[in-house]
Amino acid sequence: MSWEDDIMRITVLAVPDCPNAPVVAERLAQALGDRDADVDRIEVSDPEQAARLGMTGSPTVLIDGADPFAVPGAPASLSCRLYRGPDGRVEGAPSVADLRRALAEAAPAGDCDCPPMDAAGRGGRGRLAPQAGGLRAVQQAVLGHFAVTGHSPTAEDLQAAAAAHGRMAAEVVADLAADDFLAQDDHGRIRAAYPFSAVPTAHRVALASGIEVFAMCAIDALGIPDMLGTDAVITSTDPVTGETITVTSTGGHTTWQPPTAVVYIGQRSCTGPAADVACGALNFFTDRDTAQSWAEAHPDYTGTTVDQARAEELARSIFHPLLTPARPVDGRG
Repeated sequence: MSWEDDIMRITVLAVPDCPNAPVVAERLAQALGDRDADVDRIEVSDPEQAARLGMTGSPTVLIDGADPFAVPGAPASLSCRLYRGPDGRVEGAPSVADLRRALAEAAPAGDCDCPPMDAAGRGGRGRLAPQAGGLRAVQQAVLGHFAVTGHSPTAEDLQAAAAAHGRMAAEVVADLAADDFLAQDDHGRIRAAYPFSAVPTAHRVALASGIEVFAMCAIDALGIPDMLGTDAVITSTDPVTGETITVTSTGGHTTWQPPTAVVYIGQRSCTGPAADVACGALNFFTDRDTAQSWAEAHPDYTGTTVDQARAEELARSIFHPLLTPARPVDGRG
């Protein structure tokens, strides 16, 4: 089924003249993008109505009748509701990033019409952030920090790049997260900056500099050597057999072991942050049979198996532009 076949219903419950109702409306519009949805606003003026509709503070957002931000045991209420954003700040409305995550989790799973390839590349929009507002400068500072240190930067590490554009680093990072150029944890820390992961994953990349980094998925791992202009060794594991898979990149040429290794590219829904809807299904496999076995065991994902050349081509198209002009980290090239 496509998104158009099952229109999502979104209801915003708010007391009259709630100052955060327009904020929710604006953020919902950003989170939805070009997606179709029925969005209604209902004014709630008495406790009985709040209880009947499931409102636990103004504003409350319901997606297909459910509150994705519900706090267990919270009573019906007409009081102002508070939400903790991805940067850790408390606001009177859900953040764009949290709304996108909620929409993705509520979306029909497993049989959407969008091509699985798009999950790695933001629906064809690419992963290079726009220059406006210091987004690209801070994105490249984040990626550079990962490449040099192996771990994610703090706001202080990024402040110089943000200040050059008259902004605070935390604000720019939140904007990058809202548009899925990176992902934050519940405390506002960077947990992913495609292609890098701040936490261990199945995909380890040893750079020629001696630094080791983790990649979000197989495609991200393949994109790291080309993006950084460095030799690297990628080590991963077949999720079915547990067998080790290595990809050695030397001077821009790769060697895969075992030679039969492939990559499965899938996604759980058509929209949402790649870290949530796709990265779990972009894996290395020893051969097409194990990839097919994994796919059959995970019907919540849809996707396809690609050969080594196609996987490398996809990784290159997504990640090569991110650090342009090229910034080699080991002196190669």
